Amino acid sequence: MPRINLLPWREDERKERKVAFTVALGIAALAAGVVTFAVYLMFGSMIDAQETRNAMLRTEIKNLDKQIEEINDLETSKQRFIARMDIIEKLQRSRPEIVHVFDEIVRTLPDGVYLTGVKQTDKKFKFEGMAQSSTRVSSFMRNIDGSEWLRNPELEVVKTTKDKGPGSNFTLYADQVSTVVQDESTGKGKVRPGAKVMASRGAR
Repeated sequence: MPRINLLPWREDERKERKVAFTVALGIAALAAGVVTFAVYLMFGSMIDAQETRNAMLRTEIKNLDKQIEEINDLETSKQRFIARMDIIEKLQRSRPEIVHVFDEIVRTLPDGVYLTGVKQTDKKFKFEGMAQSSTRVSSFMRNIDGSEWLRNPELEVVKTTKDKGPGSNFTLYADQVSTVVQDESTGKGKVRPGAKVMASRGAR
């Protein structure tokens, strides 16, 4: 019976399997490399796109910051303008008052009292003068207390002098009564009730 040697065939099959495995391994490695490169390109593209968007956002943010700064400057200018307008409006409304106030000062001065100085700070008046006696000063204070344009008389000092004859130097403070009050709904000034009556009384 003849014998058949199968060793060379098995060796050839083993070599073929090795070659096939090596080829498959190479193809897998190549495929993995291609996939990795494709993923790298995709992520690189996404990063570039995001950086572009970030740059655009930074530019827009800078523009918005400039616009906000300009708006704040405009708001500040607006507030200054409104404040100036309020001051001008207030001066225009209070302009007739000072005429009546000085007329009222003359009317409240009793006989034997004359003023050497009058100073106004906001709505506060400071009167400096001479009186024949302290009783005259008290009369002056009562007249101020009953006045429609002056109120809250406060006597600071009364000093008796004899160098220019008998009499007293005095310093007295009083508040001006304004005919303009703030309207709570609009924030603007308006003439308070009774202002026309007081004006007509001051003109008599």
